[in-house]
This record gives sequence, C-alpha cells and structure tokens, in this order.
Amino acid sequence: MFATHTPVNAVDAAARPAFDDADREAVYRAIFTRRDVRSDFTDEPVDDPTLARILNAAHHAPSVGFMQPWNFIVIRDRAMREQVRDLFLKARGEEAAHIAGDRQALYRKLRLEGICESALNLCVTCDRERARDSPLGRWHNPEMDVFSTVCAVQNLWLSARTEGIGVGWVSILDTTALKSLLSIPNHVVPVAYLCVGRVPEFAPRPELETKGWRSRLSPSQLVMSERFGGEGEGQLKVAIDKLTR
Repeated sequence: MFATHTPVNAVDAAARPAFDDADREAVYRAIFTRRDVRSDFTDEPVDDPTLARILNAAHHAPSVGFMQPWNFIVIRDRAMREQVRDLFLKARGEEAAHIAGDRQALYRKLRLEGICESALNLCVTCDRERARDSPLGRWHNPEMDVFSTVCAVQNLWLSARTEGIGVGWVSILDTTALKSLLSIPNHVVPVAYLCVGRVPEFAPRPELETKGWRSRLSPSQLVMSERFGGEGEGQLKVAIDKLTR
C-alpha cells in the first residue's frame, strides 16, 4: 500500500526556491518512469482518497488566465465502459485503413486501450465558456483553454505514477460519438479519455518503443538556437546527450 500522507503545505513549499536532492530526484523519477498503460491492470480498486489526491493534483495545473477550464467525469459503470470500448473498436477499424500496408500487421497487434480492464475511466473535458468573460491570455490564442486542460492531464498522469497507478490515454475515439454517449454539452470539449488502475509494475520503456513502432528521438537534436532551425547551443546539447546515453 502507498502512503496516504497529506500534501506539503502549499505556502511553505512555494517559499522554498528549490527542492532538496531527494525531492528533486522523486520528481524526475515520476517523469521518466511514467508510462501510457494499456494492459496488465490488476483487480485492485483505486480507493477514493487516492483518486482524490490525483484529481486535486490535476486541478492545480497551470491555466492561462487562471481559467481552470477542466472537469473530470469519473466512469465506473461496466455497461457504459463497454459502450465506450465499442466506440474505440469502430474508430480503430477506421484508423487502421489509413496505416501503411507494411505497418498494418504491427498496428493490429498493439494493445491500445484498457477501457474495461482498468479500475475506472476518466474523461477530462474543457469547458470553453468557463472564462468567456476574461480574454486574458486568450485574445490572440483562443485555444489556450484546451492547452491548459492538457496540463491538467499531465499533472494527473504524474501524480498517478507516484501512487503506483497506471494511466492510459485512449485517443482513438470519435469525439462526436463520445460527447453524445457521455451527455457532454456542445460548448464542452472532451480532451482526454483515460483508463486508470493499479498495475504490478511499470515497463522500463514505452510499449510502442519496445514493440518497434517508433524510437525515442534524441532531445539534443530538437534544440535550436535563436530561430527555428538555428544552429548553436553546442555546450547545452552535449550536456543533454550526457543525460540521455
């Protein structure tokens, strides 16, 4: 079982300019060992205190203009989840038709959801009218509410990892059909449909990497200087490469 400690006092934590070594390493461990979990969920339920901590962490994500546009639909009902899985199967069949022929076989072998196997599902949504009276940060970039909601998903994912809970993002879904099934209003956008549950272990590498779908890019090759495609930052790239070998 995992500790049920209360979060560090936010005021005290904010006053410290940097984490100590143990805390810093814990944050990096959560980042580097987080996985998109699609299978191997256990039968153990996710208790409400643990789920509450995870959702509270998600709610403390950054949001442009402090709009906090997210909502979290908790889906436990088996029949409802079976309907969502049917939506996934239909969407996967449609997506498969667009996968190149030589990749089709591998694509069909990949496990891309754990909708009914996980303890519960979460649908994270973005209410696009929640901050409609405040243009702060959105006047030129109206999509910032959706981007802010994605930050909440990342917070949720990392906090779940610290609790030993796996999360899998099911992106192969028809958004219109999902909104109808979950009675989501027109002005609300489903951003992430997540499978959530305890797992016996976390894989050392992402499944899509180990199955040969794609390799991780070298971060140093993605760093540019002053402008897109700009050369430079040699010392920084060397430092990055030392971390990723």
